[in-house]
Amino acid sequence: MARFDAKPLNPSKLNRAVQRNPAIFGIPFILLMVAASYGMSTFTQTRYDLHDHKVKQLSKAQELGLNKQRKKFDIREEYFKLSSQADDDWEPRRIQRPKGLPEWGVPPTEPPPKP
Repeated sequence: MARFDAKPLNPSKLNRAVQRNPAIFGIPFILLMVAASYGMSTFTQTRYDLHDHKVKQLSKAQELGLNKQRKKFDIREEYFKLSSQADDDWEPRRIQRPKGLPEWGVPPTEPPPKP
């Protein structure tokens, strides 16, 4: 397989200058990268300033302090909380039986026969 020569057939003045001194191409490239970095810093600073401004704006609820450590309302949680409180204060007490009813109640009747 044939190899290509390192030298072009018709070298231009730019090719010859870059081959003699590679810094002719490298130094402007590095200067461009550094200048772009400083140029972009103003845009990034503007971006962060706008974000900071949005964070500092308060809504009406935040100004009034309505949401200080407030949990979201859940109806199931309230139901279980109230039902557990009702069970804590409950105490079994005997009531007087109606007259004519024995102490242990009425004995169960026989279940009806199955057809």
